[in-house]
Amino acid sequence: MENPITAGGSVLRNSLILGVFAMVTVGLIAFTQQGTAGRIAEEQRKAQMSALTEILPHAEHDNDLLDDTFVVEDQEYLHLPRPSQAYRGRENGEVVAVILPVVAPDGYSGRIDMLVGIRANGEVAGVRVLNHRETPGLGDKIERAKNDWILTFNGKSLSMPEPEGWAVKKDGGTFDSFTGATITPRAVVQAVYRALQYFDENRAQLLQLEQEPTSGQY
Repeated sequence: MENPITAGGSVLRNSLILGVFAMVTVGLIAFTQQGTAGRIAEEQRKAQMSALTEILPHAEHDNDLLDDTFVVEDQEYLHLPRPSQAYRGRENGEVVAVILPVVAPDGYSGRIDMLVGIRANGEVAGVRVLNHRETPGLGDKIERAKNDWILTFNGKSLSMPEPEGWAVKKDGGTFDSFTGATITPRAVVQAVYRALQYFDENRAQLLQLEQEPTSGQY
């Protein structure tokens, strides 16, 4: 029969070993996370900047878009479920464009998250889709990597085309849809049009032509 004192010492020793092992493991995980967190953050920043500069190339602004941000909070036009970050592009300190977060809530498979860049003159600088769940091979053609369709918004404004033209051709508008997929492009077209309406109504504030509210929200 094993001596109770010896057995107790063995249990204590094993517990201490397990405790030390757990501490070392936690320490290694923390060290690894610390070592990779900076790199992950930098990669995320690069990816975000890539999307922004596709809309507003470096040649069209001289500021860091990621450092010139503000908060928008709008459900009527932008359909934002929560306050979201927007960006200003500047040249010599003057705002030449804004990039707004926009949600199309009525995609075929749900909401479509986008960025819409609008120049100071009210023209679309560019549109990019960030997230969606549209059907592969059909609705996913809203992605720049899959199709050039999203580029058709470049240079458009509230008056070009006229309001009735801001629809897909099936609905009497000027924008193409995809074979077998009308709901998705219809949702994107309407979302971009609403973004232009939002810009038009808030132009002075967005371009900082007048003093902003102290909250920094619109």
